[in-house]
Order: sequence, then C-alpha cells, then structure tokens
Amino acid sequence: MATGSDGAGLADAESYATAAQPRQFIVTLYGLFSRARGGWLSVASLVRMLGELDIDEPAVRSSISRLKRRDVLLAQRREGSAGYALSPSGLAILDEGDHRIFRRKRATLADGWLLAVFSVPESERHRRHLLRTQLSRLGFGTAAPGVWIAPAHLHEPTAELLRSQDLHGYADLFRADHLAFGDLAGKVRQWWDLEQLEALYSAFLTEHGPVLERWRRKRSVDQRLAFADYVRLLTDWRRLPYLDPGLPEELLPPEWIGIRAADLFFSLQDRLEGDARAHGARVVSG
Repeated sequence: MATGSDGAGLADAESYATAAQPRQFIVTLYGLFSRARGGWLSVASLVRMLGELDIDEPAVRSSISRLKRRDVLLAQRREGSAGYALSPSGLAILDEGDHRIFRRKRATLADGWLLAVFSVPESERHRRHLLRTQLSRLGFGTAAPGVWIAPAHLHEPTAELLRSQDLHGYADLFRADHLAFGDLAGKVRQWWDLEQLEALYSAFLTEHGPVLERWRRKRSVDQRLAFADYVRLLTDWRRLPYLDPGLPEELLPPEWIGIRAADLFFSLQDRLEGDARAHGARVVSG
C-alpha cells in the first residue's frame, strides 16, 4: 500500500507539522483501495469513506479537483459512475511509497551511503530548484553545496525519480563510505534536521499512542472504527519516512524517538489493517 502525499510527487512537504488535509486522506484511500480496481475509485465511494472521517462532501469534491489539477488523478466514468483514476505518475509514486512506508529495517553503517552530485547551468536555475526539491522529498541531507547524501538503499528510487523528472542529465549518483574526518554522528545532525524530526515523532506518539491503548482494552471488533483509526494513522505516518530516510541507529541520539514511533505504527498496523480493509472494501463496493 502506500503513499507519499500529493504535490511534488505524492509526498507533499507543506503540511508535515499540521493536521492532515482531506486531499491527504484521499491519497491514503487510493493507496489502500484503488489498485485492485485499476487505480480507480468512484466519487460516491470517496464521499462515503471520507464521511466516516467527518469530512463533508464539499471538502471532498474540492480536494479531488485539486488533485486533478496537480495531475495526480484523472477523471473517468465506469459503468455510468463518475470517478477518478490515478495518473501513471501517481500510481508509480504510490508503488514507491509502499517500499518506503512499510520498511521496518533501518540502514546500518555497513550499508554505506548514496551521494548525489549535481551541477546545473545558471540559465536553467529552475532545474536546480527542482533537483533540490526532489532530493529533499526523497529524504536526502545536504553534505555540501551540490552534494546531497542519503542511506544507500535509496539508490533505485532516486535513479527512477531523476529519470522520470528528466533530471538525470544534471546529476551523478555514487555509493560511498565515510572514511575521515570528524564525528559522523555530529555531521548527521548537520545534514538532517533531527530536532524537527524529534518534534514530529513526538506529535505522532501523542496522537496515536492512546489509540493503541484503547484498542488493547477493547473486547470486541469494530471494523468501522478500525477503518477510521487506520486511515488517520497511515495518513499521519506516511509523511515521516520521507523526512527520516532510515538513518543508521548508531548515528542517532540514544533511545531515538523515531524507533518508538515506528514500533507504535507497526503495532497499530498489525491490529487494525485487516478490519480496516474489510470495512473499506464494503464501502467501496456498496
């Protein structure tokens, strides 16, 4: 399943520190329920599902229109029903998001690093901005001007994204090891904004920790509640792996909060996903 968010791919950076917007819930629902239907969902089913998240129909339709303008969704009618399908680029980014969002394993120092080195002529400065935006979206840190760094496991999605955006002619990708000099853990704090990440992970734990405790106390299954809780959980979580690209634990502060947040996410996923999917599938087909 998957999802970045909408925007510069589906991983939109504009709302990381704020409440999720209706369009972000829509992307989550497409990741969960559309691909078994060729990437398509009816407008009616989206209105019903988002209604269970207390989002009214005008907000749903406005958000769908915004995603259409961003070329994430394409209008299609099927069997007389109005609906929208994922664009080819939207479907590709959802597929890449699966690998990112549901990856439990963190990188290790032995894995090495991926370096992206780029040079863009001044006459094409818009390309330079686009390169920086896309590398940041993928979770790269900035090691030096024109030199960006990420864990090595990101080489394939990085190469695919640069090709899809026609940016591969401006950049070179290298696998690397840090040999010298200085404290690598200290440099990681310079290359990535760990304070921002800590604040976002803390907000995630505050929001969803009580949800897990509530489900541990429940004696019966409530698939409708599981659906609402899981869609909210997944929408909030899918922003974070694009800011934290799975940095090696040995380079992070002791008892790194991101590991606790990941444990919470996967615990809730294990508990909620089956019932949430069952309820959502009934709504979609109903």
